[in-house]
Amino acid sequence: MRARTAILCSVADQGVAALTNILVLVAAARLSTVADFARFSAVYLVFTVLLGVFGAYAGQPLVLTRGEGEAVRSACRSAVAFTVLGSAVLGGTLAAVCLFLPGDTARALTALGPVLPVVLGQDALRYAFSTLRRPHLALGSDLLRLAGVLGALSLQEYGAAPARLIAVWGLSALPALLLSAALLHRSTAKAPTPLRPLLRRGHLGQRFVVEFGVGNATGQLSVLGLGAVGNPLLVGALRGATTLFGPLNVLFTSATSFGPPLLGRIGEERRRIRATALLAAVLAATAALWATVLALLPARVGRELLGDTWPAAAALLPATGSQYAAMAAGTCGLLALRMLDPRTTLSIQVVFSLTAVGFMATGYAVGGVPGAAWGLCLGSLCKAAATWARVARLHRRSRPAAGDAVTADALPSAP
Repeated sequence: MRARTAILCSVADQGVAALTNILVLVAAARLSTVADFARFSAVYLVFTVLLGVFGAYAGQPLVLTRGEGEAVRSACRSAVAFTVLGSAVLGGTLAAVCLFLPGDTARALTALGPVLPVVLGQDALRYAFSTLRRPHLALGSDLLRLAGVLGALSLQEYGAAPARLIAVWGLSALPALLLSAALLHRSTAKAPTPLRPLLRRGHLGQRFVVEFGVGNATGQLSVLGLGAVGNPLLVGALRGATTLFGPLNVLFTSATSFGPPLLGRIGEERRRIRATALLAAVLAATAALWATVLALLPARVGRELLGDTWPAAAALLPATGSQYAAMAAGTCGLLALRMLDPRTTLSIQVVFSLTAVGFMATGYAVGGVPGAAWGLCLGSLCKAAATWARVARLHRRSRPAAGDAVTADALPSAP
């Protein structure tokens, strides 16, 4: 497959996967009361965190694997097997614990347990197809999943319990999982499936999990915790507002996935940094424009999107739009740092992710749910400023030769 076609298929696949997540939340919001959507959002947030953890541990190291042949095919089989087995153990434990807890949220978590191997296994297969340089297979799998989940949720009635919606959503991914597993088996037949390399000390995924934990999961879990000890509707309101900005997440993911190889073609370091800064400006302007479009939506259209959750989410649009503009600058700043010195990103993720959590909690204490949203915005703004300040310092301190860029070639090959 030509490089241009592969990039288009990969971007389209990310878009379809993001669209699926957006439409799942939109459908759940339209099918649920405000309270039930808050419960569904809390459980879906747990899934999102687990998706990121397994992707960071098994998926991200997999796509950095270089070469062809049996070693790559074996790495793909091992990553998928590890994800399915690990999520099955975790899901079984989650269901066993929550089965004895009261409340609709506990019942929804119980329903999440059995479907975890289905949804996480299907996601792991996407990484495998990318590694095998067959992104069109991942795109086909995600299109099938999108059709399945929309069809299954469209059959549900208003007022369906969160546990039922979780079960229907999870099982709807089963056809895509089975098709992808068959295609992977056909492409990697007779390759061994060792799991020990993924468990050994020093596995690259361990570092990626730490970065994900401090950069993403910390903020999401803090929202969940604040909703548990404060106002439970906070989770639904923030989740509803961020759902509306789903298309920007696709742009951010595409920038971080395809930015390094494309920017690496620019020979001079100064020009690479300028190009990254220009990308940050474009993405920030896009976020501001998208926030403006959402703010101008009539209430009737907003309720068609998010149902009863729309009024609470609409009140957060200025703060969430500002946060996404700051996130655009921060994402591109991290992209520049990975090209200059990838070892510098972890400390920034740790410090400013915790700072954002503190700002969110303080904002909630001062101004309720809108205050929490503005706190998250302030945290993203501080992170972006610190990231670009680090870029400027590194650029002044060290000027590598033209064309010298950090690439995945420096990473270990498949075992």
